[in-house]
Amino acid sequence: MATKPDAAKPEVDVPVKKPVKKKKLWGIGILVLLLVALGGGAWFFVAQQRAVAVDDESAQLVKPQGPPTFLPLDNMVVNLADAGGEKVAQIGITLELADSTTVDKVKMYLPSIRSGILLLISQRTAEELLLIEGKEKLAADILREASRPFGDMAKVTPKPAIESVSIKKKSADKKSANEERPVRSVLFSSFIVQ
Repeated sequence: MATKPDAAKPEVDVPVKKPVKKKKLWGIGILVLLLVALGGGAWFFVAQQRAVAVDDESAQLVKPQGPPTFLPLDNMVVNLADAGGEKVAQIGITLELADSTTVDKVKMYLPSIRSGILLLISQRTAEELLLIEGKEKLAADILREASRPFGDMAKVTPKPAIESVSIKKKSADKKSANEERPVRSVLFSSFIVQ
């Protein structure tokens, strides 16, 4: 039997990949994994820092030490700024105070606070006071007026009326300034416009 010399030889033309290319692929793969891990770690770190910041801010909110203290004011009857001067408003206001120790402090300034509130109401029209937005704006203005004897008004920041108008601490620097303000919010106990 004759054998072909070429048939006995197995073909060895299969290209052999060099280990250097495998090392490059492994290096690129490891680099990609490191970048993903670093990006995930950075995202996790930032998320943790934000969570800590939110916890710190919520810890700085004005938290009453006990049950709230309220100081009701006498009902006020005021002529409104409508044309003809025939419209009047009868409004009952109650001030929420920081604590029971501040009642006497607020009572010392009550005549000037009441006068300022009367002036604020007399500048409104019946149409303004019949809308919820008008009542909210009046409550915010009354809070500023009631806080005026106790310091800088630029730091008084009322919340929306749905949550009640109140002062919120935003940083540790403002903490002492807000503690000096005994009036926390303004509540309406009656509101009649005729």
